[in-house]
Amino acid sequence: MSAAIELISVVVTIMGLGVASQVLADRLRVPSVVFLILAGVLVGPEGLGIITPSVFGETLQAIVGLSVAIIVFEGAFHLRIERLRGAQRETLLLVTLGAFVSLVGTAVVVRYALGAPWDVAFLIGSLLIATGPTVITPIMNVVPVRERVASTLETEGVVNDVTAAILAIVTFEYILLGSQGPLALVGEFALRFGLGIAVGGAIAAGLWYVLRHGTQAVENAPQNARLMVLVSSLAMYGVAEVLGARFGASEAGIAAVATGGFVLGNTDIPYRDTVEQFKGDVSLLVIAFVFITLASLLSLEDLLSLGPGGIVAVVVIAAVVRPLGVLLSTGGGRLTNPERLFISALGPRGIIPASVATLFALELQGTNQTAATTLVGTVFLVIFATVVIEGGLARHIAQALDVIPMRAIIIGGGRVGRELAERLEGRGEEVVLIERDEQVCEELRGRGFTVHKGDGTRQEVLERAGVGNARIVAASTQDDDVNLLIGQLAKNTYGIETVVARVNEPSNLDAFEDLDVEAISTSMSVAWSMDNVIERPGISKWMTELDRDGDVQEVEVTSEDHAGKTVATLGEELPEGCHLALISRDETNRLPEADDTIELGDHLTFIGRRSAVREAIDYCTS
Repeated sequence: MSAAIELISVVVTIMGLGVASQVLADRLRVPSVVFLILAGVLVGPEGLGIITPSVFGETLQAIVGLSVAIIVFEGAFHLRIERLRGAQRETLLLVTLGAFVSLVGTAVVVRYALGAPWDVAFLIGSLLIATGPTVITPIMNVVPVRERVASTLETEGVVNDVTAAILAIVTFEYILLGSQGPLALVGEFALRFGLGIAVGGAIAAGLWYVLRHGTQAVENAPQNARLMVLVSSLAMYGVAEVLGARFGASEAGIAAVATGGFVLGNTDIPYRDTVEQFKGDVSLLVIAFVFITLASLLSLEDLLSLGPGGIVAVVVIAAVVRPLGVLLSTGGGRLTNPERLFISALGPRGIIPASVATLFALELQGTNQTAATTLVGTVFLVIFATVVIEGGLARHIAQALDVIPMRAIIIGGGRVGRELAERLEGRGEEVVLIERDEQVCEELRGRGFTVHKGDGTRQEVLERAGVGNARIVAASTQDDDVNLLIGQLAKNTYGIETVVARVNEPSNLDAFEDLDVEAISTSMSVAWSMDNVIERPGISKWMTELDRDGDVQEVEVTSEDHAGKTVATLGEELPEGCHLALISRDETNRLPEADDTIELGDHLTFIGRRSAVREAIDYCTS
């Protein structure tokens, strides 16, 4: 077989396996990296022998470098400033103190569990700082934790990917290739970072100007924008690498694409939606190509050579080093203790450690085969173990720690949806908005809301927003047909407990009621409010004041500790400033009497100061 035909067959095989792995991962709801690694081993020398190290020759390093550039750019492009603000303190400490703990802790484990020299141990520690977004993001799509938890994990992944790549490269040169002195290490690290930031920022700024002010044919404008963004990401990497080689700062390209992606992702560029979709598709193909290719180079002998020490190293890195770094970095912040434990249990490594470790191993094979074997074996063993175990058990861990909140999903980000979201969030609900308009989405994100862009009548959009774990679905668009379809999906397909819909045309009320959807007529609501002001001004004013300073909440009695109590007894146990206003039982409502007995399944309505009502609800549900 000629070299050209062999290369074509290899590329087609890799792409086919990559797509198959992605489809299978989506169906089983696990990270695709698991299947990509298995596919690579299957077609590698240890399996069918379709892919061998000689297929790509000396071009492998360049191919992997460009591929990693696209992956990092795409991850940084989705890293929004709003997300950084949402987890600012925790993220800052995770990417500094947490990264340092991971570096030193991993190096110590590798040194004593595997008997590796300190230089190799620190090289492995540098690589395993990374918790890549390519494996974190799919897990977050399956496990709908609070936004602050997802933001912390995904932001840590993007930042640490870049940090790990550059730190590992500098450490490799300093320790194994003869650089001199610790100051040289710091200097080289700063030079690479600085050069990458300058190049990435400059090219991103130029591209932004062209996209915003350049003249483009209307029919081809979205396509041109996609291609310009893709080529610019490669240009950032290439220019930074060329300049880095000239100034003795090679591998500055990773910092360049991370900077450029972050800058463009946080600016107002046209056709953002189509650019994001295109970049995501390209990244999936690139990830598949790189992971399968690198996994095919993995030798089973490399893993077996680690012996029992390899298992010990993986367990300690995942179960001791990772939790230690996370718990030290997140104490005293907004994260709850269960959320901190969840983040501690989720540190899967991904594409950056795999690709960079393989490149180092290829370079070390001629001079230090033992170091190459230890490096590749340890890194891939940690990747495989953390992705399979942590990725596969992530949802179970989240459920055990009770960090998956019941959500309120609001479809429609207009004035009604926005006002409802503010009210629900003010009462401690985990609110997710779904909105089709990109500009409205950006405005809502700027106000601190969690927003998913998409059509709320599509099941994949609802599922991505976490409808499977929703307690409330509210359809607040201006289109009654859309609201009706959303109500039907929520009730019949997902069995949501509370479904409420805005009805703009009163004649449509019967259609909503037939679906058992709570229908709120816009015109009737306004009329009721005006009537209250006219006929019941005192109550109207009181309700307005209550809306500002107080709250009215309903809770179901699910604990036997409270069943059997009289209203008088429960009243004595309620916090000051809170009163029991209504008892609902068997679809009937009654005002509470002192000698009434509370029963399991009763719905109790509390009224009073907002904090006191919240305490009463917590008390009755504990």
